[in-house]
Order: sequence, then C-alpha cells, then structure tokens
Amino acid sequence: MSQADLSIPFRRRAGRAMEDAFLQEALTIATTKFIGLRREAFDAFPEGEGLRDRAREIKEATLQHLDRYLEQLIGNVERFGGRVHFATTAAEARAVILEIGRRAGARMAVKSKSMATEEIHLNEALEEAGIVPVETDLGEYIIQLAHERPSHIIAPAIHKTKGQIADLFGKELKRTVPADPEALTQLARGELREKFLQADLGITGANFAVADTGTVVLVTNEGNGRMVTSLPRVHVAVMGVEKVVPSMSDLMVFLAILAKSATGQKLSVYTTLVQGPRRAGELEGPEEFHLVLLDNGRVDQLAGPLREALYCLRCGACLNVCPVYRQIGGHAYGHTYPGPIGILLTAMLNGPGSVKELAHASSLCGACVDACPVRIDIPRMLIELRREVDEKRIAPWIERVVFTSVGWLLTRPLLYGLAGRVARVLQRPFVSDGAIRSLPLFGDWTRTRDLPAVASRTFRERWNELERETLR
Repeated sequence: MSQADLSIPFRRRAGRAMEDAFLQEALTIATTKFIGLRREAFDAFPEGEGLRDRAREIKEATLQHLDRYLEQLIGNVERFGGRVHFATTAAEARAVILEIGRRAGARMAVKSKSMATEEIHLNEALEEAGIVPVETDLGEYIIQLAHERPSHIIAPAIHKTKGQIADLFGKELKRTVPADPEALTQLARGELREKFLQADLGITGANFAVADTGTVVLVTNEGNGRMVTSLPRVHVAVMGVEKVVPSMSDLMVFLAILAKSATGQKLSVYTTLVQGPRRAGELEGPEEFHLVLLDNGRVDQLAGPLREALYCLRCGACLNVCPVYRQIGGHAYGHTYPGPIGILLTAMLNGPGSVKELAHASSLCGACVDACPVRIDIPRMLIELRREVDEKRIAPWIERVVFTSVGWLLTRPLLYGLAGRVARVLQRPFVSDGAIRSLPLFGDWTRTRDLPAVASRTFRERWNELERETLR
C-alpha cells in the first residue's frame, strides 16, 4: 500500500490495508519480532524501569527550561565552528537547507534516515531545486525507489516483504537478486557507495543534542550515517527543538533505554557524536556544519495539551504493540508520523482538525504507555483530542449529537432509567440471539461487530429482586 490519499476517508484506507495480504504478513512478522526483542531486553536489564522514570524526569525538567538549554546548545555549536539556524515552520526549514545547498553548489545530497526531514517534505523541495536527494538508509532507500513514505518510525519499509523488495530492485535497478536479506543489502550497498563520494551535501536528523558540549548525536544501525556526516563537504543536521538534553550524563540515560525499546539491542550498532566541522589537523569531516533547529508547532505545545508528546524519543515501541497499527500499518494514517504517537504529533503539527478521524483510531488499551521508554500517557491525550474535536465542532454532526445526548442523559438518573425501558421496546425488531446485528444510524459499528442488546432487566432491578428474596 503506497502513501495514503487523504481525500480517501480513514475507514476506507484502513479497510484496504486489512485486505492487503502482503501487508498483513509483513506487519505480523516484524511487529511480533520487535515486541519479543524488547521484552527480552528489559527482562535482562533490571535497571531499566528506574531509568525510564529518570528519562521522563529529564525530559520534563528540560522542557521547563527549554530556552536556556537551546541557548547553551547554540553557543557551544558555534564555539566549535558550526552554524545554527532556527526554523519556525517547515517552509522556513526547507528554505534554509536549500540556501545552504545553493551556496555549496550541490547537485546531489546523500541523506541518513531522518523523520524530521520527512516531516518538512525535504526531498520534494530538493528535487525542485535541482538537487538529487539519495536516501542511504536501506529502509529509506527501498521506499524512495518505491516512491512511498515511511510506514514506521524506525523501520520505514516494515510494510514490505523480502519478495516485494527483490521485485522492486529488479524493476528499478534492473538487477535480478534473490529474496534474501544479505543479497538485497549487498546490492543496495554497491549502488550507494559511489553516491557518498559524489555528493557535496550530507543531510541527517539528530536523535539528541547535548547542550553543555554542543554535540549532535546520531543513533543508527547502519554505517551510512557516519559516511553522510564525514564524506560530503557540507553536513546539515535537522533537529526538533525538543531533542536537546542538558548533559552527557543525561544522554547516557537515554542511550541505555532507546535501543532496547526500539529493537531490543543493548545499544545501536553506531552512536555517532558530531561536534562541528573538521578542524585543523583532522583527516575527515565536513568543511561546514549546520544545525537546523525545527519548531513547527512544538513550542506552542510547551503550555498546550500535547506537551507530553514532546518527550517522544521516536523509538517506535508504541507502534509495535498497538492493536490498530498492527492491523493497518503506517500508510493508512495518511501523515508523516504513524501509530499512536503519530496521531498526537500530527495534531501538534497540523492542528486537531487533521486528526478528527485518527483521534478515534485507538482502543485506548494502554499498551503504548507500558511500552514507551518515557511512559508517555498517549491514551489520556487522545481522549483530550477527542474532546477538543467535539468542542470545536470538528467531529461529524451526528457524532456530536449522539455523544452530547448520551452525556446529558447520563446525568439524569430518572430519565436514564426511562430511556432503558423505552430502548428495550424499540430494539425488538433488530435483536437476534441476544445481539443487534444492524441498526439505523450505526451502520459503521454494526457492519463489523454485534451490538449487545439492552438487557431485559437492569442490575438495579435484579439487585432489588435479590434483596426481596433474601428478606423472605
């Protein structure tokens, strides 16, 4: 399934995803594997629960003084010869990067995996400016060849099977290769190696930036990240402002839990620390280093209802355990960030109107809270989003009327009791074997599930009868 068309209702997008046999196979294999690896990693790491609490405390303390830590970060990056750019919007971020590329005379940009650059739709802007973007992370390379967007935060091509990838490589690269991960990786590596040497511009994201040292931190499982940061003449790192951490000791807390939550590893294969451009006497590194600090709605949420979403480490653990994501994958969500946390991030970036359907794409089971390395209370914020969608009259009118009526009725016990007796009578034409299988105005609900019939007696009525029988 390719990137979703937002003109198609979410229910229809989700339905298509659930009918895609290849997608269902790929999702089941990948998410089940991730869940098992994460569980094993934390079972063997008794300090993990305490570090999760500590990481949450660090995130909250940092947000309380975000301006101070950003100023400290900017000062230290510039002290080591780097340049810092602040972008209030996605358009400003794109403009800054295009100007850097223009001054560098860049014709090709190699990119390491970055959700921030996906968020600002950077590849399309580079292409329009005559700069060829080349994704060098294997998963991102696959979806670039397929002309798709990532369907998972850490595993962009999670929705594709080995056979589909082999067919894609055969079509796009004109090379026949078996559906074997090692063979597929070797082919991609050979195709990409020359790109690193040809590119004048290297673009990465940033998992963290340490305020008191001016260090940008990249956490990857492929060596492409280090080549992107060291071979091109110019390196640009794009980072959401919430990714700053105060100190190296704080960074260690996050590194101890990030990989375990994401892939079940003790540490990712590569943890790269970047501190400005190449200095005199150094043999490798870029001539220029630019850090783009991206706001794009984040600062507004410091005092907003989605503040806690700014804790997110982008580990993807909440996606793997979410019963909705595991059935429909990432593209059905229709936006850059999929899954439970993606709904919140989309609302942060595009406003609550953008998630009027997605706000209900959750069972509120709480599995995401249990999996999150910083214990983000996603269900609570989804409930708040649903309330906001209703109060701002963004939700469909029939939904607003039904829930308003039910809320009014629940606060009036006598009328509630009367409504129950009336409902018992009105439901009779629709009840079969104790369930309602079709109901006017509720077709979307009863199309895929049975609605329990109103009981013949309420609990209170049964309780009163039991009391009378006891008194006899």
